[in-house]
Parts: sequence; C-alpha cells; structure tokens
Amino acid sequence: MNNLLAISPEVQAAFDQNLPVVALESTIISHGMPYPQNVQMAKTVEQIIRDNGAVPATIAIMDGQFKIGLDDQDLERLASEKDVVKVSRRDLAEVFAKGKTGATTVATTMIGAHLAGIKVFVTGGIGGVHRGVEDSMDISADLDELGQTPVTVVCAGAKAILDLPRTLEYLETKGVPVVGYQTDYLPAFYTGTSEYKLNTRCDSPTEISRMMMYAEALGLKAGLLVTNPVPSEYEIPHEKIDAIINQAVEEANKQGIKGKDTTPFLLAKIVELTDGASLDTNIQLVYNNAKVGAQIAVAYQAEIK
Repeated sequence: MNNLLAISPEVQAAFDQNLPVVALESTIISHGMPYPQNVQMAKTVEQIIRDNGAVPATIAIMDGQFKIGLDDQDLERLASEKDVVKVSRRDLAEVFAKGKTGATTVATTMIGAHLAGIKVFVTGGIGGVHRGVEDSMDISADLDELGQTPVTVVCAGAKAILDLPRTLEYLETKGVPVVGYQTDYLPAFYTGTSEYKLNTRCDSPTEISRMMMYAEALGLKAGLLVTNPVPSEYEIPHEKIDAIINQAVEEANKQGIKGKDTTPFLLAKIVELTDGASLDTNIQLVYNNAKVGAQIAVAYQAEIK
C-alpha cells in the first residue's frame, strides 16, 4: 500500500494529528480550465479549505504513485504539460504501470482518497448519464464509483451537459444517497436549481457527518453525494445556458466527439459561447463547494473523536 501512495508532508502531518482532510481532483486543472486560471483556481481552493479548518489534498498520479497532496511544481506540471492523461478507473492500472502523469477524475480521486483514508472529496460537478444514452450507452464511471467507494463527494450537481433525470435514476439504482445541501432540488451546475426534487435535504455539515457515520457503521459501501447549489449571484439562467448547451452538444455530434473527450470539448465550447461567463461560474461553484466540504470534514472529525 505504501508503494501506491506518495503523501505530502502537509497531509501526512494532518493524518498524524487526526486533523480533517479534504481530497481534490486534478482533471479540473489539466482538462477543465485554461492556463493559468487553472493553477490560480487550484491554489485558491486549497486555501479556502485551510481557512475553513481542514487540510487540502489534491490528488494526481505521478511516477507510478497516487500523489496525495501536490506542491507548486506538481500543479504547474499538471496545468501546462500536454501529455497529462485524463484517468478514470479503466485507465488506472495502465497509467500506474507505464509511469505516466495522470489527472484524476471523480472516480479515480475517490479511489485514491479511499486508499489514503480520506472521507470527504470536493469537486465541481460529477459525470453522469450523457444525453442520447439510448444510442451511445455513454455513462460516466463516476456513477459506478459512487456506488462502490465510501467517500462523501461535494459537488454542484451533475454537469449540466448531461441527462440529469437519468443520472438521478442511475444513482438510485446504485444505492447512492443524493443530498441537497440547504435545497430540496437538484442543483444544475451552472444554475442553482432544477425541476428535479431530491429525497434528502440536509441543512448543516453536522447532519451530513452523522449520515456518514451511520453509513460506515452499517457497512454501506456506496459514497454519499452532497449537491451544493452555486451561489445565486454567479448562476447562469436556465433559458440562457440550456440553449448554449444544446448548441455545444450539436457541435460535438457534428465533429464526432465521443467518450472521455466529450466533457472537455463541451465545457470548452460552453466557455467560448458564453464569452467566459461559464468559466467564472465554474470557478465560483468550486470555491463554494470547497467551503462546504471543509466544514463537513471538520464536523465528521469532531464526531469521531
């Protein structure tokens, strides 16, 4: 196990002192945002987590190991190198075996976090069931990972480019609780709400931490998905973003974009079509998720002491 993990001094000190730790993905750095905003965003997210009482652990794959906690040089490498692999569960063993540099998706960040013993993970939005799934069968590995890896994932909902009701149905099939944080409806990433009502609402980090504890005590293997709406001042109205998403999806279909290239293409096209507004929204929702995720990690750590 030690051979699989390279833990940074800051994260190791947190483990030694039983301090709350929050995992962060690295695909958002390498494939989700342009340089240099991606590096600035990553550093700001880490600082927000520290400011809220927890220790950040950005995860990537480098030199045949999960790196749990990245330094400035690692972040620059992920953000600027052209040959960084976007790594989901399918790719994990190959990237380790060949010593490639890999950026972790939601699925592989959950795997790395669980191996390291980290209970809470913050991201922007999860992957899900893609539109037109009846023809493509394109369903993100994130959903299966949520069904089998007990990590609490804080997000702003599934990415709005996806089929949201089918994503919710898939999560229900996998036994994944989808919790609305201070909301009764599924957040739609760029927009704080949607028409899809959730079964569970929690209004405080303590409520969520208690769900985590009971899930662990009951031996439940699924993760817990906490959906946290983007702050209202940064959201993009449904009628505007939905038309843009439809245009981006049409362009992807015309160009034959498929598989794991689909999400990066669509997000980049949406940034282009919104003149950068979607990127600003994406950054702000990640910042908001970092704050809530740190608060949940702090509450969980207080419960288990």
